[in-house]
Amino acid sequence: MLDRDQLETFATVAEQQSFERAAAVLNVTRGAVSQRIKALEESLATILLLRDKPVTPTPAGESLLRHVKALRLLEASSLRELSTGTDHDGPVPLSIAVNADSLATWFPPLLRELFARRLVALEVVTDDQDHTSSRLLRGEVVGCISTDAKAAAGFLAKPLGAMEYRCYATPGFIAEFLADGLIVRNILRAPAVLFNRKDALHDEFLQRRFGMRIDRYPRHYLPSPSALLEGIAMGAGYGLVPTTQAQGLLQEGVLQELAPDDPVQVDLYWHHWEMEPPIAREITELIVSRAEKCLIQPRKPARKVSRQRALALLPSHRPVPGLSVTSM
Repeated sequence: MLDRDQLETFATVAEQQSFERAAAVLNVTRGAVSQRIKALEESLATILLLRDKPVTPTPAGESLLRHVKALRLLEASSLRELSTGTDHDGPVPLSIAVNADSLATWFPPLLRELFARRLVALEVVTDDQDHTSSRLLRGEVVGCISTDAKAAAGFLAKPLGAMEYRCYATPGFIAEFLADGLIVRNILRAPAVLFNRKDALHDEFLQRRFGMRIDRYPRHYLPSPSALLEGIAMGAGYGLVPTTQAQGLLQEGVLQELAPDDPVQVDLYWHHWEMEPPIAREITELIVSRAEKCLIQPRKPARKVSRQRALALLPSHRPVPGLSVTSM
């Protein structure tokens, strides 16, 4: 049986990334924190934390951190079920990772509903959608929105739908840099606006459009969706923006679309624990429900109809001359 004080101390060190800060949060001495961690590591016969700056969990520590967070959520769910209106410890701390573009477009109404339920004290961690899943594996979050369709062992990846991006610029920028179109010669001199250095969406768009990788083009980095859109709208460059985010400026004539026949769709997935505590499961259900309403969903395949069903759908069950119904 693992000691709960030791587990909480370990989780606090991992979350604070420091023995000293963990001691302050727990209101104990630094020596007490070290003793608890040492005792826990000895009981498990493995090293749980790398004593660097910052302190980080080992692979075994990442697994244990997920276990502690699951315990917290299970305990909070039980207290909620047993509550008779008396005071308890309040919302349980919980972290999720959401890509910045989702947070700027379809995610806020979901947050409003989640806050209204008073389920958790929520921390939303933002990152590029290609890099959120690593936070889940490290135990930093209990779920994440990612572009990765494959879930790691012990996790599930639920398809959410696709976000659509289109390429925009101002009329003035187009006249200055792209008067004869979005061609390679112009791309090499026209500044692009990207989210950050991990943002691969623009490179993928260019490679798909021209059939080759283009690296040497000027670019600005504006690491927030609103700043990126504002940068494009002020004429700093051209770039890819979620379609829903750009609609207003497009209708006002502030922006023009550069590649109307070449939208980019990014499939998103909600990665979460395979065995979810009730509170985490509620959050999963909220996210999936909201995404189904706001994101582009795949078309459902045409329904197959049996020969008998096809005959039953005819106006009459009598044979129709020249009509042949085959089995599906």
